[in-house]
Amino acid sequence: MSDKKYRVGFAGLVHDHVWWEFEKWKKLDNVELVAAGDVNPPQLEKAQKEYGVSKLYASWQEMLENEDLDVLQVAVENSKGAEVVDAAAARGIHVTSEKPMSARLSQANRMIKASEDAGIKLLINWPTAWNRTINTMARIIDAGDIGRLHYFKQRSAHNGPKELGCSTYFYEWLYDAELNGAGALMDYCCYSADMCAYFLGLPNSVVGIRAVLAKDYPLPDDNAMILMKYDHAFGVAEACWTQVADTITGNPVAYGSEGALMVRGGKVVLSKPGKEPKEIDGEPLPAGRSNGPEYLLACIESGEEIEGMCSPKVSRDAQEILEAGLISSDTGREVKLPLEDFG
Repeated sequence: MSDKKYRVGFAGLVHDHVWWEFEKWKKLDNVELVAAGDVNPPQLEKAQKEYGVSKLYASWQEMLENEDLDVLQVAVENSKGAEVVDAAAARGIHVTSEKPMSARLSQANRMIKASEDAGIKLLINWPTAWNRTINTMARIIDAGDIGRLHYFKQRSAHNGPKELGCSTYFYEWLYDAELNGAGALMDYCCYSADMCAYFLGLPNSVVGIRAVLAKDYPLPDDNAMILMKYDHAFGVAEACWTQVADTITGNPVAYGSEGALMVRGGKVVLSKPGKEPKEIDGEPLPAGRSNGPEYLLACIESGEEIEGMCSPKVSRDAQEILEAGLISSDTGREVKLPLEDFG
């Protein structure tokens, strides 16, 4: 690690995950939390009071005009991420942006182009990428220990952003189809879409369904499912904003030609034919890859590309799966991928 001190700015404070990221940035010795830009004064005050951010701006645009930054932590509405990445790329600022990548595939493509043209690092921050048990599960799948992957499913569920206690700054745009991209479909099917994109790539086709099943206030959808069809595998994404109890089955689950895996009770359960299921503790994450800020800085210093679930390419493919699922749910049709072939 070099002696450089990285100047970090925060563009937007309306994605509640940003407060988790503040904690991680603050623990890095080679980082200075310089500034934050957001239209909501209470969010700015929180950034200053709780995390010592010295300079506050009424917008991320104003912050970029006035500050010399090395890294930008983006926590805006899904639909606005591409605009921020464009502006950061034009200034040579590396970016980490909260999941999902965007609200629309065209925005994700725009983010990829801007970062590649400028030669900046772009990391899409998926909390699943830093989960020990999911990483252990991924290592086992990648090693071929359950053979060829035939089926992967992740159910992401709770009783809704408002009911869960998310801030109004967060859930108000989650309930806006244009800002979020959909409702639960975009917010929660995205996790399985990203993991399936990582393990299996782009599917051949997608079928999606979504509906408002329980909520009595306006929102795009509170439940959704996306089925991904590959040559030799199915991927399943489930999203729910109406689940009042914990998920009672393994989650995620994976079935292969030589065995099966699931995450349950903080452990990975490996099942092989003719053997008792084996519980495996989540393994420590590799040095330099324990969270988004740490990994982004490691890639900046080494020059290595961002890999895995947080890579722009995998995250962009996840966005294509989400968009296909949205199109399918709205048209009642199976959608072929790549989307350019959809007529």
